[in-house]
Amino acid sequence: MLLFAGLGNPGAKYANNRHNVGFMAAEAIARRHSFSPWSRKFQAEVAEGRIGGEKVLLVKPQTFMNLSGQAVGEALRFYKLDPSAVTVFYDEIDLAAGKVRVKVGGGSGGHNGIRSLDQHIGNNYRRVRIGVGHPGVKEMVHGHVLGDFSRADREWVDVLLDAVADGADLLARGDDSGFMNRVTLTLREKLRPTGADDTPPPKQKPAKAQSHIRQARPQQPAVKLPEGGPMAAMLKKLLGKE
Repeated sequence: MLLFAGLGNPGAKYANNRHNVGFMAAEAIARRHSFSPWSRKFQAEVAEGRIGGEKVLLVKPQTFMNLSGQAVGEALRFYKLDPSAVTVFYDEIDLAAGKVRVKVGGGSGGHNGIRSLDQHIGNNYRRVRIGVGHPGVKEMVHGHVLGDFSRADREWVDVLLDAVADGADLLARGDDSGFMNRVTLTLREKLRPTGADDTPPPKQKPAKAQSHIRQARPQQPAVKLPEGGPMAAMLKKLLGKE
């Protein structure tokens, strides 16, 4: 049995926050793989189903983000699962919006939900980090993650969530690289501008190198030298022409 946990804050007020993209991922997986209706258990909303032949429990902690580990830890102990059976979906400000990365272990990166999980179950679990971008300055981070996705954001968010749900079978099989590749390719394909052509432009011959003097001024037409007289003799001597 596997445990997939999406992190977020409960309540309509937070439903569209960037901080709730973990909840959104869990809900997309439940829809895509026809999980059971959500019910309350382990201080969380849970749904059961199968992905790629594996029984999976989806968990959305209802303890608020900072105490996410309480709910996940309770479910883990009830089913006597090892932390390696856990996959957590959450927002990551240190990734560009729409990027997805998977890793096992590591630090919390300042994410309070991950810090809580580390305290309750250790850190030997899989993390699916979903990029929501950084606002640019530390003082704006709180407002950024607790702010809603914009209407323009929803275009890539919806495509990404569908890709995560479609690739969940790869996570269930432990194919983290395959999962990341599938999500990346889906985003690239579905978000490519209409009419975009992947054919590389034809190579052009490089322009002949010119001296900086020639580049600085336009080439002047050749001046016809006088054929005779003192001026002709002087010019021929200067130019080395006999």
